[in-house]
Amino acid sequence: MDFSYLTWIIFLPLAGAILIAFLPGLSSRLIKRLAALFTFIPLVLSIVLFASFDRAAVGVIQFEEKLSWIAPLNANYHLGVDGLSLPLVVLMAFLGFLVVLISWKIDLRPREYFAWLLLLETSILGVFCSLDLLLFFLFWEIEIIPMYFLISIWGTGRREYSAIKYVVYTLFGSALMLAGILSLYFTTGSLSMVDIASGGLEPLRAVIPVAAIFFLLLTGFAVKLPVFPLHTWLPDAHTDAPTAVSVVLAGALLKMGGYGMIRLCVTIFPQVARDYAPLLVILAVISVLYGAAVTLRQTDLKRLIAYSSISHMGYVLLGIFALSQVSLIGASLQMFSHGVITGLLFAMAGLVMHNTGERNLRKLGGLARQMPIIAVVFSVAGLASLGLPTTSGFAAEFLVFVGSFSSTAVAGIQLYTLLGVFGIVITAGYILWMLQRIFYGPVLEQYSKVADADILERVTIFTFIAVIMLVGIYPAILTDVIKLGIAPIVGLIGG
Repeated sequence: MDFSYLTWIIFLPLAGAILIAFLPGLSSRLIKRLAALFTFIPLVLSIVLFASFDRAAVGVIQFEEKLSWIAPLNANYHLGVDGLSLPLVVLMAFLGFLVVLISWKIDLRPREYFAWLLLLETSILGVFCSLDLLLFFLFWEIEIIPMYFLISIWGTGRREYSAIKYVVYTLFGSALMLAGILSLYFTTGSLSMVDIASGGLEPLRAVIPVAAIFFLLLTGFAVKLPVFPLHTWLPDAHTDAPTAVSVVLAGALLKMGGYGMIRLCVTIFPQVARDYAPLLVILAVISVLYGAAVTLRQTDLKRLIAYSSISHMGYVLLGIFALSQVSLIGASLQMFSHGVITGLLFAMAGLVMHNTGERNLRKLGGLARQMPIIAVVFSVAGLASLGLPTTSGFAAEFLVFVGSFSSTAVAGIQLYTLLGVFGIVITAGYILWMLQRIFYGPVLEQYSKVADADILERVTIFTFIAVIMLVGIYPAILTDVIKLGIAPIVGLIGG
């Protein structure tokens, strides 16, 4: 197409960040309006992209843009989306706009805050759109910078510790991932994801073990997802990050790990993925059950939701390495669903914390009378998280479990799937316990005059609810698109 949709979607937030950072004399109100404008336009363009996507073209990269970038390395500015990446682009554009609204009351250094927030959106969008490995890695690394500053300056608690821990873990994973990318380049002579995936990897066997490159890449993605035992950065980062950053972190940034596993590890190394699928399925079940069990012990509201993300990302890992078409579609839908549901959970946690000044569940209670709208929406988000029918959480988890149970890629996967299903029972326990502790029981005197959500906050949270219910009631709106990207991958796996 003549119009470069993806370039505009990726770089409009960056343009907004530059304007906000360097244009003199901007008031706080104007900064917020500029941030809203430069995130709203990419959201509209992403919806246009989604509506224009050719649903008859199986496995075809659409809206492709390709320009020579670094000729000696054969590196290109190569963008494109398929059924796997397009829903994640829409998800990030959606969250990017809503987190600006969530941040509307930020008064501490708003110029820097919104500039970093918009740069973060550009970097994540770039990861989902890149088809060149060097470009992919560049966007992957850029997000570290805004995340560090957003947590360390606008966070709470041990914010500097959490920010540095995030950087250290991410750089560790990135170093291994870069080693994997360089190994691919030096043995294939290409940085194109499309060419490497379609050209085969026979030359690699004479140079470096294929499994070694697979695990170099996989470890980098496993840190981001995160997978047990590489998960310990996540609770700290979530707990101490500002609300909007927690929404982006849970909603889109973790999905970079799952996306990378499917796009690179499974697509480029289908046989290695089959060989090591039993190990990774076991790690998935451990992540599900460990994350859910540890969540039960949390008394900090944000830390509880953070640990729940580890459990729910375990479902993504299970769906990916069950290696069936249905499970892979379920894993992709789970990434989108978790992004919206957990994004809403963190937004609601932020409202409770900011309106009451408290996040310790032992000190909360009886808030349903003072903040009925927050109570209802928080309850809907919690029920969606535990997979209640008619919510996106149910549709995604059902596909993961059905696809995994019927998979032939892993011996005994039926048992692993049933263990994963047990995670839902634990999820129901901690979600209902959390809601009971916050909203029910005797009304506490110190919260007798707390405010409910204001008009802007209501618009934001009901937008989340609308998407959760739309995907839950009519999941085909996404699965019909996802299937187009997953089908050729399943053909490579032979699953």
